[in-house]
Amino acid sequence: MNLQIRDPRAHELARKLAEKRKVSMTEAVIEALEAELRRESDRTPLPDRLAHIAEELKAKAGQGGRSMSKEEIDEMWGHS
Repeated sequence: MNLQIRDPRAHELARKLAEKRKVSMTEAVIEALEAELRRESDRTPLPDRLAHIAEELKAKAGQGGRSMSKEEIDEMWGHS
């Protein structure tokens, strides 16, 4: 089956990638799509990433920290 790229921008990007990698445009598109699919499947969902970041920050803060109310946070940012 033949790959047809009708969008001029997509065609140009595929051509540039193929040229840099010294492969056919079809192979360049396949490799790019496979790479994106791998990255997508490796991606941790945003809520999980944020929870992990929060845990790291909490650990760095140590025992001296305390929870802040929404009002305190708003006041700190000048949103009172």
